[in-house]
Amino acid sequence: MSIDDTTQAQTGLSTQPAVEPAVVGIGLIGWMRWLWRTLTSMRVALILLFLLALAAIPGSVFPQRATDPIDVKQYIANNPTWGPVMDRVGLFDVFAAPWFAAVYLLLMLSLAGCVIPRVRSHWRAMRAAPPAAPSRLSRMPEYRTFQTQADAAGVLTAAQTLLSSSRWRVASSTSQGWVAAEKGYLRETGNLLFHLSLLALLVAVGFGSMLGSKGQVIVREGSTFSNTLTQFDSFNPGRLYSPDKLPPFSVTLDDFHATYQETGMQRGAPRDFAANVTVKSNPDSAGQREVIGVNEPLSVDGTKVYLVGHGYAPTFTVTDSKGQVLLKDSVVFLPQDGNFTSDGVIKLPDTNPQLGFTGVFLPTAAADSVRGGFSSFPAANDPRVFLSVWTGNLGLDSGVPQSVYRLDTSKMTRQGLKALAPGQTWTLPNGLGTLTFTGVTEYATFNINTDPGSGFALAAAALAIIGLSLSLFVRRRRIWVRVSDSPEGLSVVEVGALARTEAPGLDSEIDAVTTELEQVVERT
Repeated sequence: MSIDDTTQAQTGLSTQPAVEPAVVGIGLIGWMRWLWRTLTSMRVALILLFLLALAAIPGSVFPQRATDPIDVKQYIANNPTWGPVMDRVGLFDVFAAPWFAAVYLLLMLSLAGCVIPRVRSHWRAMRAAPPAAPSRLSRMPEYRTFQTQADAAGVLTAAQTLLSSSRWRVASSTSQGWVAAEKGYLRETGNLLFHLSLLALLVAVGFGSMLGSKGQVIVREGSTFSNTLTQFDSFNPGRLYSPDKLPPFSVTLDDFHATYQETGMQRGAPRDFAANVTVKSNPDSAGQREVIGVNEPLSVDGTKVYLVGHGYAPTFTVTDSKGQVLLKDSVVFLPQDGNFTSDGVIKLPDTNPQLGFTGVFLPTAAADSVRGGFSSFPAANDPRVFLSVWTGNLGLDSGVPQSVYRLDTSKMTRQGLKALAPGQTWTLPNGLGTLTFTGVTEYATFNINTDPGSGFALAAAALAIIGLSLSLFVRRRRIWVRVSDSPEGLSVVEVGALARTEAPGLDSEIDAVTTELEQVVERT
């Protein structure tokens, strides 16, 4: 550009397009402010709440390792293609998965950013006086008027006294001739209490998850569980939990009792479960008899023991060809259906060759041409066990962890199959020894949880219900009373009302206030 062109551009005479100024970005701080405002908007909070509910669905659809690790192992074994993939993305441990924690933390931040500024605004609004009366009360949704011989000051004083006695927040201006009253601030208080309680509930759940622990154990009748790490079938401590904090109690399962409906359309439906146990708070204390039922957990030193399942443990005696006892114990069989058709295995690694048994236990045995053998009722009315014996390499020396409820038969050969009733003995083929089905015991599955945040979560839930009730049932409304002089020398009293929320009853309330005010003024 020449000097002349520059001069013309500066004076506005040039036809050359002006140079546009460079666009300046909002910078890092600007982007951070935008992200914070977006995150703390109510719309994003609702989206995150929906995502949290959506993310929790797999936790109720698929078995969870924290509550039922046996079912998780069985599910993965039954689905060798998709099971490991689902396990890697955390679908069997949803509530400890990183993606669930991310949504959880974002929701906490969003709620905090939404609610805390509203608390400050609500506090200022509660301390502020009700707004002055509008110039034209006749435009209010509810409007009443009457005339009286009383002077304006007396009417205003009566209106202020009447509304104050009914717990209205009142402001007045004698010089301008009006009284303003407002009621229903508890509605917004309840709304804020609900959201603050929801935030506190999230904090309490997270607090309990980090500092608590969850474990599961199967206890057979006559057996004892000691609350030590080695005796858990599965144990999931929080990130800040130390196993040294495990209280030294023990639980002995004396007897497990279950009842089922015997007849009718719901034959076989469970009716009652109860585990009779003996509890010791420490090894040196005296035992105390307790009953653990469904939704009736046992509480010991801040730890809850829940009854979550049960099943059958057939008892076997296995001997070798010389008559030496190789096994004399009950074996846990895992139920596969509602009538407790159960699968189980026996492993004897110290024999030569190694022995293994796979079995199906039927509490009430039945058979037909389609299903073969099956259980027709969950109680052990006519128990039978179907066993297969295998010889070969159990695979226990390979160094690869192996489930105690599954038998790896890839390097084994089946030698025979037998159905047994209690008391019957099977002479194993090829001189392998004998197996006797001696009877049936039951076992109970217990969840043993430590959750230091449960009390806070309960209190937060109760406050949330109170806050929700207030926000639903309290009505926010305003009333104004204006007094002016008429040409006839009378006082014209105008009463207007406005509901801040959609709720019925404002018309009847304004009628009652107007009638009572008129009666009070006439008496004075």
